[in-house]
Amino acid sequence: MRKFLPLLLFLTATPATAADLTLERLFQSPSLSGPTPRSLKLSPDGRYATLLRNRAEDKDRFDLWAVDTTSGQARMLVDSLKLGTGAEVSEEEKMRRERLRIAGTKGITAYEWAPDGRSILVPLEGDLYVATLDGNTRRLTRTAETELDAQVSKNGRFLSFVRNHNLFVADAASGVERQLTSDGGGTLSWGSAEFVAQEEMGRRTGHWWSPDDRFLAVARVDESPVKVVTRAAIGAEGTKLYEQRYPVAGSANALVELHILSSDGSRRVKADLGKNPDIYLARVDWTADGKALLVQRQSRDQKRLDLLRVDPETGRSSLLFTETSGTWINLHDNLKPLKDGSLIWSSERSGFSHLYHWKAGKWRQLTRGNWEVNDVAGVDEQARRVYFTGTLDNPDAQQLYWVSYAKPGKPVRVTETGWHNNEIKMDAGATRALIFRSNPSQPAQVYLADAAGKRLAWIEENRLDASHPYAPFLDSHEVPVFGTLPAADGTPIPYKMLSPKREPGKRYPVFVQVYGGPSGGQVVQSWQNPLQQYLVDRGWIVFSVDNRGTPRRGRAFADQLHLKLGGVEVADQLAGLDWLKRQDFVDPERVAVYGWSYGGFTVLKLLEQAPGAYAAGISGAPVTRWELYDTHYTERYLGNPTTDPKPYQFADVIQNAGKISDPLLLMHGMADDNVVFENSTAVIAKLQEQKRPFELMVYPGATHAITGEGRQTHQWLTIENFLERTVRGASK
Repeated sequence: MRKFLPLLLFLTATPATAADLTLERLFQSPSLSGPTPRSLKLSPDGRYATLLRNRAEDKDRFDLWAVDTTSGQARMLVDSLKLGTGAEVSEEEKMRRERLRIAGTKGITAYEWAPDGRSILVPLEGDLYVATLDGNTRRLTRTAETELDAQVSKNGRFLSFVRNHNLFVADAASGVERQLTSDGGGTLSWGSAEFVAQEEMGRRTGHWWSPDDRFLAVARVDESPVKVVTRAAIGAEGTKLYEQRYPVAGSANALVELHILSSDGSRRVKADLGKNPDIYLARVDWTADGKALLVQRQSRDQKRLDLLRVDPETGRSSLLFTETSGTWINLHDNLKPLKDGSLIWSSERSGFSHLYHWKAGKWRQLTRGNWEVNDVAGVDEQARRVYFTGTLDNPDAQQLYWVSYAKPGKPVRVTETGWHNNEIKMDAGATRALIFRSNPSQPAQVYLADAAGKRLAWIEENRLDASHPYAPFLDSHEVPVFGTLPAADGTPIPYKMLSPKREPGKRYPVFVQVYGGPSGGQVVQSWQNPLQQYLVDRGWIVFSVDNRGTPRRGRAFADQLHLKLGGVEVADQLAGLDWLKRQDFVDPERVAVYGWSYGGFTVLKLLEQAPGAYAAGISGAPVTRWELYDTHYTERYLGNPTTDPKPYQFADVIQNAGKISDPLLLMHGMADDNVVFENSTAVIAKLQEQKRPFELMVYPGATHAITGEGRQTHQWLTIENFLERTVRGASK
């Protein structure tokens, strides 16, 4: 399930001042958070930093920019308005953007450097372009079909892409194409990631170039066993029906094979992934010398992960090692093959995610303790150091560290404390890093640093000066407070509270924002969307709890959800509510709860299990019957419903929907392909059958995220009006 945590707001009768935000301004351009760069990359030679930057006049449109890391001079390389035609992207491309969490964006959404550092491959509106550093662009394809998953080969001689479910290779210099597969079409595809790989496994691609450009490892996906679901995309001008292959929990997955193709199309070898076809192709990498493939094979129940070594000449495989778990294995991208044949790997075998060095069957643990390693950012093989992000100093604000894999010791912190480093991108030798950081008082910044953390150049300073879009509202800016509170059994539960300057003796209404699921938390010490400050300006407290089951705090904390969705997270949220109501500045009669996606599910569970605890609830795009959700996500936490349906019955919302007696606002996009609209229609029908009143707002044509200035403004006006009527304003 995608981590989708839209922020919240609602108004009181408190009069606005000249410096107050307006609802309309929150969704207009330029963004109040300033420029929000995406897709940070360093050129192969480290001379340029590139990023996708949104436009001041249209915060949802992105162009390609380059920054000279020596001079700090920034310039636009590709103007999406000048190059693009405004043509509507294909349905397949729309769904790909949904998988990437960039639905609603326009312009350039991806790019890739050529290995020689002289050009950049840029997909735009279904075709491919090559941009050079002098500002020129060359169009490579001009077809009615969309070219997907475009890549540059490791030596830069070729480009590869998927068209009409088949894999193509083009000469990078001449653009001459060669079709490597021909039987793709219908339910069979080559070179692209299947639905659950994109949506749940974090694997976005379906083909991988060898280091010498001789081979491509290519996924062959047969979706014929997958259940056909008719998805109705209900729009303002009519309804479109999509016959979608969607693997609901307990049903058949796509059959995925791995083949090794020569780049000239002369030969093809099938990789031996074992006798059981009902597995997940989790990750594919090449060894540093290109002599073998490293394939991660995950079992259907996700309790076993095997690392296979595959010979590209013969397809034969051997088992290098296995990870097992009594609950589930979390996939990661921390496998780093080294030139000496050894590997950097992360594992949760100790109860926390930590780094290990594997060589010839022997293990050495590199980090340890009750904290988490998140992502490997780079490896300096000359200095024998691994750079990684982790939570050694603070579980709510990750930092960049390094540790020696030759002589492991205490990790050395590279980045400054007081910041949450959302993203780190290092060059191939781990000598430089792009640092994407923020804190509760400073919106996102990007700078180039050396391996010791020294800032060399600003890429996007985003200074909060008088010209910044947020400057008029700085005087009322409040910083959240972080802490812990006890669960029912005494387990410390982290919370975040954002409140106005409180007056003695005054009690304030509270908006509790909840997610609660295993794929994302909210207690993070980073910049928050100004929607939260909008609340504060009007005298409201925003409160969030990261219940057990959320990540970053070890497996004992996370595993509480296994086979019990709708259990411990509800109990912990209620413990947080009890603590909240005992604070002398909180009005215990005016606490509302809001959540979207998994958070929408949690809201419904809270209202069912604790009638009267909240003054009102808002549930957006909730999962109400987990049998409607996909295999990889759902079975990871609830098991297979065909062998044990009890966890699904426990997590079901529909059976107890009649217990909801508090004011409820239900919201959903009518073209949602992730948490399909049927989840809401099922609970609607049950509430009507049980004679339970509720309020409903649906958005024609909208998918899982409600996007667009007009619709977002309407969405929050609806929330505002609902809460004014049900929770009552602060002036009453």
